[in-house]
Amino acid sequence: RLAQHALRGEVWDKALTYGRQAGDKARTRSAYREAVGYFEQALAALEHLPDSRTTAEQAIDLRLALRSALRPSGDSGRSLAVLREAETLAEALNDHRRLGQVSLILSRHFYERGAHDQTIAAAQRVLALATADGDVVLHALANRYLGGAYHAQGDYRRAIDSLGQTVATLDGARRYERFGLVGLPAVMSRAYLAVCYAELGRFPDGRVLGNEGLQIAEAVENRVSLMFAYDGIGLLSLRQGDLSRALPLLERAMSLCQEADLPVFFPWMAAALGAAYTLGRRVADAVPLLTRAIEQTIAMDMMYFQGLCSLSLGEAQMLAGRLGEAHILAERTLALAHAHQERGNEAYALRLLGDIAARHDPSENEPTESYYRAALALAEALGMRPLQAHCQRGLGMLYGQTGQRQQARTALATAVEMYHAMAMTFWLPETEATLARMGDA
Repeated sequence: RLAQHALRGEVWDKALTYGRQAGDKARTRSAYREAVGYFEQALAALEHLPDSRTTAEQAIDLRLALRSALRPSGDSGRSLAVLREAETLAEALNDHRRLGQVSLILSRHFYERGAHDQTIAAAQRVLALATADGDVVLHALANRYLGGAYHAQGDYRRAIDSLGQTVATLDGARRYERFGLVGLPAVMSRAYLAVCYAELGRFPDGRVLGNEGLQIAEAVENRVSLMFAYDGIGLLSLRQGDLSRALPLLERAMSLCQEADLPVFFPWMAAALGAAYTLGRRVADAVPLLTRAIEQTIAMDMMYFQGLCSLSLGEAQMLAGRLGEAHILAERTLALAHAHQERGNEAYALRLLGDIAARHDPSENEPTESYYRAALALAEALGMRPLQAHCQRGLGMLYGQTGQRQQARTALATAVEMYHAMAMTFWLPETEATLARMGDA
């Protein structure tokens, strides 16, 4: 009310102060649409104040706050325009700290568009600025975004190194701070780490970090942070095949996403929840959820999440017996992975193409085997042990169906050994039963 009163009375300095305060309070309550309106009012008031370095600094800070409030709506065009304005102002002031903050957020913007090279370049610019100024927090945040980009590219080991530096720096009281971001970086980093460790089959390590992130998020009751914490632990559980643990966590993440009106995160949450529904053979729940998510990624130009959702929907359509649609989605995922250098997604898409081909006609095993072999080679290069086990299982099943019993026994025995080593018991009964039949002949 104070902001509105000052604005109508053309008391511009107070309109600026109260508008900024109202926007910050609305953003803290996750009322992002209201926050956008307040920050816009504050910017309008700022235009009536005399030019000075102080007003230029405020103009940058307000644009960063406005972009933070815009992000959950998925308005990427508006967000980028606001960021470019802030970047120009920061460069004109030669303000390293603010330029670093702007570059950091640009890094995130590029990440969602699948422009991972630009993501990394922007984050490395932040690292250089932070190192020059001795800004340890900015350095930690840059590593958080670098870790996200490396994860997207399938470079899980490098992602773990970068994210681990963020976790180490943002310790103590810093782990409970948002630093102007929508969620707590200490939570987001741990959620990413949980998923990276899961891709490598190091489930206990990932679970420790995921649970730490959840405890931090619960302590501050930040809904975005809670959403990512549940999603990280849920994805880890899903990769291990612990559906009874994964499903409620991922459903809770989706509920928080919808309750807080965060459409920008919906495809991310849907990709994981849809995959969980498919693993639980709930195809009727998975298909509409993932179809809506893909439509949203296209509308918001979020290329990275489009690949994740296409992969999950392809698995669901395959399980439903719609092999033609599943093949189209797998090929789309593969094309996106090639275009954006997402090697982890590429490996998953190749394995899905192998699964689809095996269901078409196992007797024609040459294309099926080539898909599995390509997926396996890439999974080995990236250290993706759970995916390696799945590829060995797929090859073993294929060889068994085509009468190649020795090859079947070798591949299935490798899969069983890997599943046991990583406590991935969901896939063990069928794999062990098939291996036993291969030994009976």
